[in-house]
Amino acid sequence: MNALTRWNPFREMDELQRRLASVFDLAPFRGNSLTTDEEHMTVPEWAPAVDIIEDHKEYLIKVELPEVPKDAVKVTVEGGTITISGERKVEKEEKTRKFHRVERCYGRFERSFSIPDDAEGDKVHAEYKDGMLRVHLAKSEKARPKQIEVKVS
Repeated sequence: MNALTRWNPFREMDELQRRLASVFDLAPFRGNSLTTDEEHMTVPEWAPAVDIIEDHKEYLIKVELPEVPKDAVKVTVEGGTITISGERKVEKEEKTRKFHRVERCYGRFERSFSIPDDAEGDKVHAEYKDGMLRVHLAKSEKARPKQIEVKVS
């Protein structure tokens, strides 16, 4: 039994574009060209994963930044928005080393979040350890729950 395989030249062009983007440190072109009717989109170079956690006294933003040096990270608060930005530099291939696969993203990143109404934008504290950035955003005193003692007579 003979089998026919449909050749899709666009799939090969997408693969070439992905390879060139990684060589020239450009934003990756993400899409899957199984058919020419599929929609494509260009995404930012990379965006680190973020968790936002709330408790009774603060908001905590945890950002995964493996292999990003502390001095390459910047946290700014302006106009009701907190912005975390920085850069992870791409490793250069050397004569003694050869990359067989590069799946991690490199380049500049920027994540912005609105500061909630019950938080104090002037009370921000950030710490960086083991590739994890923790940004603490204190809640205002009036937003914190208070326990009132009820007297029984």
